[in-house]
Amino acid sequence: MKVLKFGGTSMANAPSIRRVADIVESDDKAQFIVVSAPGKREVADVKVTDLLYSCYETRNRDGLCDAALEQVIRRFDEIVSGLGLTLDLTPEFNVIRDQINGGAGRDYASSRGEFLSGIVAAKLLGARFVDAGDVIRFDMDGNFDSETTNRLVGSRLAGLTGRVVIPGFYGKMPNGKVKTFSRGGSDITGAIIARGVNAEIYENWTDVDGFMTVDPRLQENPDIINMLTYKELRELSYMGANVLHPDSIFPVRKADIPINIRNTFNPSAPGTMIVPTKKYMSGDYTRDDRTITGIAGKTDFSAIYVEKSMMNSELGFARKLLQILERHNILLEHLPSGIDTMTVVIDRSDLCSESVAAVLREIKDELAPDNVEYVDGIALVAVVGHGMNRKKGTASRVFSALSAADVNIRMIDQGSSELNIIVGVETGDYKKAIRAIYREFRGGTKEKI
Repeated sequence: MKVLKFGGTSMANAPSIRRVADIVESDDKAQFIVVSAPGKREVADVKVTDLLYSCYETRNRDGLCDAALEQVIRRFDEIVSGLGLTLDLTPEFNVIRDQINGGAGRDYASSRGEFLSGIVAAKLLGARFVDAGDVIRFDMDGNFDSETTNRLVGSRLAGLTGRVVIPGFYGKMPNGKVKTFSRGGSDITGAIIARGVNAEIYENWTDVDGFMTVDPRLQENPDIINMLTYKELRELSYMGANVLHPDSIFPVRKADIPINIRNTFNPSAPGTMIVPTKKYMSGDYTRDDRTITGIAGKTDFSAIYVEKSMMNSELGFARKLLQILERHNILLEHLPSGIDTMTVVIDRSDLCSESVAAVLREIKDELAPDNVEYVDGIALVAVVGHGMNRKKGTASRVFSALSAADVNIRMIDQGSSELNIIVGVETGDYKKAIRAIYREFRGGTKEKI
């Protein structure tokens, strides 16, 4: 039994939704279907979720959402008509209009796109519709209630026969108020349902053929990764690879359920399998031998270099340094160190000029370093893969490729598990660094990465 989730592009219009139906109906194991709100039909288009946000804002400004809601009504009328369905959504829109005009919150308004998509998909598939608010739970502080949700999903869905459609993105708090997930909402819902019904696989259908070895905006026609582990996904997603938001994998990761990234518009492509790390390491899954799995990166970092002789023998030095960051609500990204040096890498968005000056001043006052330096404009590039710890010279190849491309390395950080190598470079060298590493492991030798 499978759980299939379809994103906003897949649900954007009647032709794409018809593709969704074809995919579902061709797979006897496809039982639970999670859908997003209709996304953009073209680059200049507006997502239905954004139209619904506009309804909420119009209500706040003008007192009524009626005019803004008409755009949403027309969008769904077009979808229903294009699918040839006998389906009247007027009663649903009357409720939505009354609720928003009556003071319903922003989360309620934005969630109605998924709600209506679910009704349409259920009608088209002849499936049962289950409102996400009946099985997804948040506490009164708005935090996702994982265990209550898992019990509800198991008790209300696991015993059902036939196909079931569930809207993504939202659930309810104990008082019945709708609450949405902040990021990757429909992806999270799909993973929650997969865990609750103990699915054999969670298929996440989107508009790309799978997880790519590198951002296609930086490298033309990169390879598709046929398989990666949860740990590799976590590393690559954190560093900017955004096919799946990392928060969305935790429910299935907890239950060791594999994820298959598929393309609604190219269903014959096998996509990318994301598998439990421990099962991969124990040999339950195999893939082509390769040195690295993928390359990802992010820009807009800053670094604080702290140097002090005999730092290693000064008890509590690192703790004091991190406490200074904590007082200023600055999150630590990386902490490479040497015997007399320590580098704190932080996200530039966490800083303003006043906080930088205050942090540097407190480091000087409280730690008395020999030298402290603040450097802006750092980009981080991560080379990720379980194969790196089995092949000698991987780090050497990374550094040689960067040197040959005339890229200066400002920082090196390698995880203790040898799953990744992270290098810091000047922001101006970011794209050049990514391409150089890709060529080293793919372009020049034709080695699969």
